Amino acid sequence: MRPFASAPPRRTTDRLPLVLAAVLLLVGGLLLALPDRAGAAADTLISQGRPATSSSVEDSTFGPEKAFDGISTTRWASTEGVDPQWIKVDLGPSATVSRVKLVWEAAYAKAYRVEISADGTTWTRLATETAGNGGTDDWTELTGTGRYLRVYGTARGTSYGYSLYTVEVYGTTSTTPPPTGSFTVVAAGDIAAQCTASSSSCAHPKTAALAQRIAPSFYLTMGDNQYDDARLSDFRTYYDKTWGAFKAQTRPVPGNHESYDPAGAFAGYKSYFGAIAYPQGKPYYSYDQGNWHFVALDSNTFDDAAQIQWLKDDLARNTKGCVAAYFHHPLYSSGGHGNDPVSKPVWQILYGAKADLVLNGHDHHYERFAPQDPNGRATADGIVEIVGGMGGAEPYDIETVQPNSQKRISGTYGVLKLDLTDTTYTWQYVGTDDQVKDSGPTYTCH
Repeated sequence: MRPFASAPPRRTTDRLPLVLAAVLLLVGGLLLALPDRAGAAADTLISQGRPATSSSVEDSTFGPEKAFDGISTTRWASTEGVDPQWIKVDLGPSATVSRVKLVWEAAYAKAYRVEISADGTTWTRLATETAGNGGTDDWTELTGTGRYLRVYGTARGTSYGYSLYTVEVYGTTSTTPPPTGSFTVVAAGDIAAQCTASSSSCAHPKTAALAQRIAPSFYLTMGDNQYDDARLSDFRTYYDKTWGAFKAQTRPVPGNHESYDPAGAFAGYKSYFGAIAYPQGKPYYSYDQGNWHFVALDSNTFDDAAQIQWLKDDLARNTKGCVAAYFHHPLYSSGGHGNDPVSKPVWQILYGAKADLVLNGHDHHYERFAPQDPNGRATADGIVEIVGGMGGAEPYDIETVQPNSQKRISGTYGVLKLDLTDTTYTWQYVGTDDQVKDSGPTYTCH
C-alpha cells in the first residue's frame, strides 16, 4: 500500500458521551449557519444505487447492493467467522472521494481499511481503523481518486462476520462517460445434472441463482447444458427450472452430451433452444456486443469442412477490435479429459485472426491459462483460455497440470463473471457462496 500523501483523515463515531455529542451538535449548527463554511457544498453522495460486489454474503438476502440502496434497515452481511472480507462499489469511470460514512450492524469490524482503485486490482489506502467499536464511522477530509472504493475488513469485532447497513461515499464524479460497449457476461459449462432444488446437493439451482444476482448483459454456455443424454424432457424437467429462467438472454453451444439424445443427436437441444441456439440455421453462429465479436462453435463437428470455412469467412468479415470464441472441448486442460487436439485447427484459425479469448467446458473444473499459441508456447500475442466447467455437473479432479496453467480450482461450483470494455477484458470466478475464488489479470485486446 502506498503511504498517505496528505494529512490523515478524520473519523467521527456515534459512540460519544452525551455532553460531548450535544456540544458538537451545537457547534455544527453554528457552522451550518455560516455561508462561507469551507466545503459546505463539496460533499455529494455518489455511491447510492451503484453496482456493488463483495467477497462473500451470509445469504442472498444480505447482498452487497443492500449497503448502497439508501434504505437504513437493509444490510450487507458476509459469511461468519472468516477474515478478511470486503465490500466494493463501482463509482463510475473516475471519482474523487472526500468522505466515507459507514453504519455497522452488530457484526462490526475491529480493524479495516478504506481503499480506492482505478482498476479494481491496485489499491490505495484512504483510511485505516485498528480499534473499531461499531456504530457509525464517518471518515472526512479524505483525498483519493479512482473508480472503485472498498471497505476491507481484516479483524472482526465479534465471532460473526462483517455487516454494514450503509456505506455512503461522498465526493465528485467525472463527466467522462464510461467506455463505449462496457458490459458484463456470465458464462458456465456442464450445467444441469438430473436433480432439482429439493436436493441440497443439487448445484445448478445455486449457479443459476448466482448468475441472476450478477445480472449480466447476457449469459453464454460452453456445452453439456443438460445431463445425461440431453433429452427434451430432461431439459424441461431440470435445466428449464433453473438456467431456463434467463433462456431468452442465453447464447449456448452444444457439448458431447447433447449428441447422446436417443431421439437423434442434438434433437432435445435444438427443440429446447430453437432459434436461440440456431440463429443462422446451424449450431455455430456469431454476434457482436460493444467492440467485441463473439463466435459460438460446435466442437463436436470440428471435422465439418462447412463449419471451418464459415469460421474463416466470419472472422474475415469481422470489424470489431476484440474477439472471443467459445466451444465445449478445450485444447488445453489439466483435468480428467486433458488436452483435446480436435480443437487445434480452430485455434490456429483464431490465432491467425488475433483472437483474444477462448472459453471452454468439458472438464468439470475452473482453470485459466496465460496467453499461448496453438502449440502451447507462451506469447504475449497468444490466446487466453479459460475452462469453466463448474456449472452444476459433478466435479472432476485436477490430474496433469499443463504448461501455462496459472490457476486451477476443483470442487467449487460457480460461474465466470467477465467484464469487457472497448479494449480490455478481465474476469472473476465466483462461487455459489458469492465469494470470488479467483480474479484474472486485465488484458488488452490484440
